[in-house]
Amino acid sequence: MAAVTTGMTFALILLGVYTAAAGAGLSCGARWPLCNGAVFGLFPANWPSFIEWFHRLVAMITGFFILGTTYVAWRDGKSRRTRIASTVALVVLPVQVLLGGATVTIYTALVQVTHHAAALVIFAALIATTVWAYETPDTNPTSAGTATGMSADD
Repeated sequence: MAAVTTGMTFALILLGVYTAAAGAGLSCGARWPLCNGAVFGLFPANWPSFIEWFHRLVAMITGFFILGTTYVAWRDGKSRRTRIASTVALVVLPVQVLLGGATVTIYTALVQVTHHAAALVIFAALIATTVWAYETPDTNPTSAGTATGMSADD
């Protein structure tokens, strides 16, 4: 699950870059979470509105995957660092959502950079979660205590 969540987060970052480059957040008339007067517009008014709504939809789904990844890390008794990394992603997530709203209502370079930086923190935490979740502990007794895995007798 961690690998899927990490991949989704990467795709969401790319979609977010496209959304910002297209100025799609501005199509919502500086209203958030509303866009064109509705929370869930089935038929966006124009292409930029569709881009913004699609970004929000993917972000919502990805957020639930981050929540699920953190839950699984704790439920399955993963390593301490795996649980911490997934929890970091989850804790930064609400900040990221609020910054996403600020990109629509404020739309300054600082808000855009901060929103992207928070996305990268979440992404880095999920990369760590994924790597550590699939890491197997070293159970070879001959490699314990030596850097090369060779004993003095070899």
